Amino acid sequence: MNDLVEFLRTHEEAFRSRNRLQSLYSDFRLQKTSNPDGYQANSRAWLRGLTAAACAGRLPPASTTSGQASHVVFGSGEDLSRALNSAQWGRPLALGAVIQDAVDKREFISLNDFLNATKSVYAKSWIPSPWQVVSWGLKQVGVASLFGTSDKLSVGNLVVMANVELDQSATSLIFSRSLFESEFAHVLDPAQLPDAALSTTDFDILLRYLSRDKPYLSFNSTTIKLKSVSESTPQPITQQDTDIANLRTLIKALDTQVSALTDRITTLDISAREAVAAKRTIQAKSALRSKKLAETTLHTRSATLSQLEETFTAIQTAADQVAIVSAMSASANVLKSLHAEVGGTEGVEEVVDRLRDEMENVDEVGRVINGASTSTVDEEDVDEEFAAMEKADREKREREEATKTAARLAELEALEEERKGKDTAHKVTEEHKDTQQMQAETA
Repeated sequence: MNDLVEFLRTHEEAFRSRNRLQSLYSDFRLQKTSNPDGYQANSRAWLRGLTAAACAGRLPPASTTSGQASHVVFGSGEDLSRALNSAQWGRPLALGAVIQDAVDKREFISLNDFLNATKSVYAKSWIPSPWQVVSWGLKQVGVASLFGTSDKLSVGNLVVMANVELDQSATSLIFSRSLFESEFAHVLDPAQLPDAALSTTDFDILLRYLSRDKPYLSFNSTTIKLKSVSESTPQPITQQDTDIANLRTLIKALDTQVSALTDRITTLDISAREAVAAKRTIQAKSALRSKKLAETTLHTRSATLSQLEETFTAIQTAADQVAIVSAMSASANVLKSLHAEVGGTEGVEEVVDRLRDEMENVDEVGRVINGASTSTVDEEDVDEEFAAMEKADREKREREEATKTAARLAELEALEEERKGKDTAHKVTEEHKDTQQMQAETA
């Protein structure tokens, strides 16, 4: 058997009955108009099953998780349909409608929409889209129902909001004894085998241990109250807690009755059809009468269940509001205490004034220190020293000019002597040439 199907049959009550499985895997989309209660019962059963399977990491992974199992997101499409395939019943024909309903109710949200949303996923738009307007118009004239919802699963990644939301409201921590035992019967047995459920004695021991040795809860003969994360010790049980526990137990019982009635209606419908096919009129009419009675009872139970769920939601909201107001009151007390520590506005002003005075004192001390380190300078001494420095500098330049002038004169005298020497030598040379010429002419 498929692992996912086996998980659902093991962990979800609605998937344990053969007749209920036949109904869940059938194409019950037409019941949305012919038998709304039956449709809602099957749709809720699938939603609970898919939510539990996702929480356990049993659904096909999202395409963005690289094959890693997730507890809050799963991939919808052919992989999911194949994972839910039953050797006896085939693939669930109405699963596409169930998932579409969950998406419409925001119980499943597209992963891209969830990650890219710029406002809360709980925010609602009061402006309908064009498609919603057209869809509503078609429903009014009975056209939309002719098409129904496609039996094909749309491919996408869906976030399971029930697994993302952490229910820490005060009412979620309160149980009746029977509801607590039902919820935690297999807490010590990961395989959740039917024979491994905790006994009444086991629960007596665990409750005593969790209230006395590890104070995580308080309890009496009918009610159990867990400690919230903000409490250091569990609070004592009140009559209000007992009433809430009884309401939760009644809702659970009605939900079980609705599932059982849905199974019975499915069984009676099959029996009536088989009797009609076999020409057994009496049996067929008897089955149909029983079916009608079961449908009437189912309608009544479903209406009661819906009313109780609305009441419980209102109680949850009121309890959360009490917790919020209590937190705000505690915050106000903290602020008041801190305000008293600083002495109020007058105290702050006094501190600021003292600080300003001390800062002015620091500035004054600095000015005194700077004044003490500054000596008086005699300007006449400065002028005299400046004049002496100018005179020394002028004399130095005059000496340098005299030296340069003397050197230039000496250079000029040397050049003149050299010129005179050259003239004398030239003259002697000319006289010698003339003498030689005269001697030659005489000879």
